Amino acid sequence: MNRESLRAAVEVGVVFDFARSGGPGGQNVNKVNTKVLARLPLAALAELRDEDRLLLRARLAGRLVEGEVLLVQVQETRSQVLNRALAVERILDLLVAALKRDKPRRPTKPTRSSKERRLESKRRDSRTKRGRSGGYEE
Repeated sequence: MNRESLRAAVEVGVVFDFARSGGPGGQNVNKVNTKVLARLPLAALAELRDEDRLLLRARLAGRLVEGEVLLVQVQETRSQVLNRALAVERILDLLVAALKRDKPRRPTKPTRSSKERRLESKRRDSRTKRGRSGGYEE
C-alpha cells in the first residue's frame, strides 16, 4: 500500500477532537481549542491485508488505545487547521514506518583474512597480558 492510498484511507477514517492547548500563546490558548486529538481506528484502513494489520498492532502497541485505535495529539501551532494537517502527517509517518518490512538477514561466514586478524589480535593481547604478570616474553 503506497503513501497516497494510505493518505486517502487515513483522511476518510480519522476522527478529530479538539481541546485547549497548553504553553505560551496568551489569550488565544485560553479561549480557542487548537490542540488536536486525532483518532484512527485500524478498522478504518479497510484495504490493509490481515498480516499488515497484525504488524501494525504489534509495532504500534504502545500508541494504540482500546487495542484498536491509533491516537495522536498535536498542539505545536496556534492554528487548529495546521495542527490537523500535522496530525494527519504524523499518523501517516507512523503507519509507513510500522508497515516497512525489514530485509531478511542472509547469514555469512567470516573470511579467511578476518579469522587471521582475529587470531593475531588474540596473540598480541596474550603477549601483552603475559608481560604484565612478570612471566617470560617472546
